[in-house]
Amino acid sequence: MGQASLRTDELCQGALARSADMPALSLADRADRADRASRAGRAGMGLWSRLTSHRGGRLGLIIVLAYVAIAVAAPVVAPYPPGAVNLAVRLAPPAIRTGNFLGTDQLGRDILSRIMHGARVSMLVGLAATSISAVLGVGLGVVAGYYGGVLDRALARFTELLLAFPYLIFVIGAMSVMGPGFGNLVWALSFKGWVEFYRLSRALVMSEKNREYVEAARVLGRSDGAICVQEILPNIAGSILVLGTLRMGNMIVMESSLSFLGLGVPPRMPAWGSMINDGRRYMLTSPWVATFPGLALALLVLGMNLLGEGLRDVLDPKIMEG
Repeated sequence: MGQASLRTDELCQGALARSADMPALSLADRADRADRASRAGRAGMGLWSRLTSHRGGRLGLIIVLAYVAIAVAAPVVAPYPPGAVNLAVRLAPPAIRTGNFLGTDQLGRDILSRIMHGARVSMLVGLAATSISAVLGVGLGVVAGYYGGVLDRALARFTELLLAFPYLIFVIGAMSVMGPGFGNLVWALSFKGWVEFYRLSRALVMSEKNREYVEAARVLGRSDGAICVQEILPNIAGSILVLGTLRMGNMIVMESSLSFLGLGVPPRMPAWGSMINDGRRYMLTSPWVATFPGLALALLVLGMNLLGEGLRDVLDPKIMEG
C-alpha cells in the first residue's frame, strides 16, 4: 500500500508539472509566432524599399499597377461598352471630338474601351494560370525534393515527357480538344506551366534540406510538414516569386496568341489577341485597329519583365553586394 501511494503521488506530481509547463510552452509558441510575424513584416518593408529604389523594378511596378487600376476601373471609366456596335463610325481614326480617342474597329466599336476591358481578360488569365501552376509545381517540388525516392523519379520522368512538347503547340492541342473558353484556357496553360515551378522548387529544396537550420529543426522534433512549410519554404519564396512574375508575362503572351488563333476566350469577350487578328487585314488603311492593342500587350509584358528582373536583383544578396 505504501508503494502504491508513493507511485500515485509521483504520477500526480508529474501531471501537475506537465500542466504547469503547458502555459509556458503556449506562451513560447505565441512569442515565436509573433517574432516570425514581426520578421516577415520587416522583410516585406525592406523588400518594398529596395524594389522602389531599383530603377527598372520601380518602372515595372508602376506599369503593372497602372494596368491593374485600368483593369479594375474599366467598367466605370471606359468611354463606351466594349461590344457596342456603331457602323456609322466604322474604322474611324483616333479623334478627341467624337470620344473615340484610339479610333474604332471594323464594326465601329471603340478601341480604347475594348483595350481596357481586354486588360481584365489578359491579367485574369495570366494571374489564374500562374497561381495554379505555382501552387501545383511548388507543392510537388517541395515534396519530391525533400523526400526523393520513387515519387521524385516518377515526377522527373513525367516532367521530361512534358518538356518534349513545345509550350505553344501543347496548349494549341489542348484547346483544340477542350474548345475555347476562359476556364479551359486557364487549365490548358496551367497543365504544362507547373513544370518550371516544380523543377525550381525541387532543386532549391534539395540544396536547403541538409542545411544547419533544417537539422536544428529536426533535432527539436519538428515534423516534416512544419520544416517544409515554416523553415524551407520561406527561404525559397523569393526565387519562386521572381519566376512567377516572369511567367505571368509569358502567360499573357500565350493567351493573346491563342486568342489571335481563335482558340482563346469566347469572341464575345474582348481580348487583345483577337483584336490584333481583326485589325491585321486593315493594316494599310486603318493601322490603329491592330497597332494599339499590340502596344498595350507589349507594354504590359515589358512591365512584368522589368518587375521580375527588379525582384531578382533585390532578392539576390550577391547582386546587392556587387
